[in-house]
Amino acid sequence: MVAPLGLGTIPGSWFVEAAPAEPAESSASFERLYRAFLAARAALGLALIAAQLIAAVLSTPPATSTLWLSASYAAAAVSLWFFPQLRRGASARSLARISSLHWWSAIGMDLLLFGVLHALDPSGVNYGALFVMPVLMAAVLCPRRLSLATAAMATLGLLGAAGWSLFSGADVGLRTTQAGLVGSGLFAVSLLAGELSARLAREERAARGSLALARQQEQLNRLVIDEMQEGVLVVDRRGRVRAMNPASRALLGADSGELSWQLRGRSDWQPLVQALENAYAGGAAAEVDVALPLASGAFRSLRLRLRFTRQREGSEELCVLFVEDNRELLARTRQEKLAAMGRVSAGIAHEIRNPLAAIAQANALLAEDLGGTRAEQLTRMVASNVQRLKRLVDDVTELSPSVQPDTQPLDVSALVQEACADWAQVNHVVPGPGSRFELRVEADGLAGLFDAEHLRRVLVNLLDNAHRHAEAGAGAIRVVLQREGAGLLMAVRSAGAAVPPEIERHLFEPFFSTRSRGSGLGLYICRELCERHGASIEYRRASDAAANEFCVRLRTPEPA
Repeated sequence: MVAPLGLGTIPGSWFVEAAPAEPAESSASFERLYRAFLAARAALGLALIAAQLIAAVLSTPPATSTLWLSASYAAAAVSLWFFPQLRRGASARSLARISSLHWWSAIGMDLLLFGVLHALDPSGVNYGALFVMPVLMAAVLCPRRLSLATAAMATLGLLGAAGWSLFSGADVGLRTTQAGLVGSGLFAVSLLAGELSARLAREERAARGSLALARQQEQLNRLVIDEMQEGVLVVDRRGRVRAMNPASRALLGADSGELSWQLRGRSDWQPLVQALENAYAGGAAAEVDVALPLASGAFRSLRLRLRFTRQREGSEELCVLFVEDNRELLARTRQEKLAAMGRVSAGIAHEIRNPLAAIAQANALLAEDLGGTRAEQLTRMVASNVQRLKRLVDDVTELSPSVQPDTQPLDVSALVQEACADWAQVNHVVPGPGSRFELRVEADGLAGLFDAEHLRRVLVNLLDNAHRHAEAGAGAIRVVLQREGAGLLMAVRSAGAAVPPEIERHLFEPFFSTRSRGSGLGLYICRELCERHGASIEYRRASDAAANEFCVRLRTPEPA
C-alpha cells in the first residue's frame, strides 16, 4: 500500500508548507523502494538457478522446463533491475492499476511464473513460499485493494496447482491443505505489510513536516535576528565567533569574513575577550560596559548582556552576547523622558488654562479702574506676561499626542496670502515695494495637503522667527510659495548672518532657544506639525549666501 510521502497539513500550524517539494520527495521514496524490490527479485531469480544446479549435483537433476523457467525469470528480473530504461515511467500511480504494464512486468509475472513452477515441477517441490515476494511487493507499493487481490490470485494459483496434481496421482488433500495454509499466510503478510507500510509513510510525513517546520523556524529566527537593531554575537568557550548579525558587525567594526575569527584575533576586541572570560568564570549571566578603541583614537562605549545556553549532555556551552551602543541607549532614555515630560506638560498646561484666563480677566477689569494712573503700567506688564504664558500653554497643548491630524486639501495660495496679511497687520509691517516684508506666490489656486490652522501656525512661527533675526532693509523678510516637482515649496527667508553650526544642529530640538524669554518650542512645533501631515521642514543657507531659509515641502492632492 502506497501513501503520499510528501508534507501533510498540520492542524494549528501557521507556517507555510513547502508544497512544491512534495511530489519530488514522494517520487524519490517510491523509486528507492521500487529499486529495492527489483534487486530482491533479481537475487531471488539467481537463487532459483543456484538451487536447481545444487540439486543437479547432489541429487536428481531438475526438469528441463523447471530450469528453463527459473533461468527466464532470473534473466527478466536482473534485466529489469539493471536497466533503468525498462522501468521508465514506473510510479505509485502506474502500479495502482492491474492493467498497467509495470504491474505485470514485476508483480504479475511473478504470480504467473511461480504458479507454473509450483504446478509443473515433477519433483514435488513446494514453491508456495516464493509467492511472498509479489504479495509483499504489492502490499508496500500498491493500494490495499490491489494488494489483497494479489494475495487472492496467489492463493488461487496454489489451489489450482493442488487441483492439477490430481492428474499426476499425488495426494490432492495434502496439497490442498498446504495451499490453504500458505494462502492464509499470504493474506496475513499482505495485511501486516500494508499496515506497516502505511505507518511508516505517516511517520515519514510527520518527520518531514517537523523538519520543514524546524527549517522555517530557523529561517524566521535568522530573519528576526538579522533585522534586530541590537547586536547579537554567539561565542563558544574558546572565544570562537559562531554567529554575528549585521548590527553587531557594524558595532564591532567586523567584516563578513571574520565570522570564523577568534575574538582574540584582534587587539581592539580584547575588552570583549575579558568580559567573556569573566562571565565564563562566574558561570552566570552578566551585564557590563566596555570601551572599544576606534581607528580615530576615540572609544566606542558598548553595553554587553551575556547569556548562556542551557547545557545538555554532550552539548557545548555557548555564550550569547547582546551588544548595544550606549549612545543609542542614552538617546532612547532621553526620548522616553521627553515623552513623559510631554504628557506631564500637556496635563499641566490644561490645568493652567482656567486660572490664566481668570488672571487675564481680572487684570482687564483692574486696567479699566486704574486707567490714567501709575498702576496702569503694572497692568500692561501683567497682560503682556499673561499673553506669553497663553502662547506657551498653546504650544505645549499643540504637541499633545491626543490631537489627531486633520489632513485635507487646501488652497495654499489663498491661505498664505491671508496669513501673511494678518501677520503684517499685527506686527505693523506694511508689505509692498521697498518694504521689509515681501510675499511671492507663483500662482493662485495652488493646492496642498495640510490642516489650515496648523499650516497657518507653522507660517506665523517662521515669520516671527524671521522678524526677530532679519536685518533691516527692503526684502529682508520674504515668503515664497511655488511648485517644486510633484509638491509645493513654501520658503521663509530672512536676510542676515548664517546660523552658527553649534546652534544649527539644535534648531528643531524642544526647549532650545537663543532668547532668554523664548520657550524654545517654535521650530520644534513646526517640525512636529509638518511630520503629522506628511510634509517636511528644513533649514538651509540661501543660494546667494545672504539669507537664511526655512523650507516647508507640502504634498499635493492626487489628481481626480
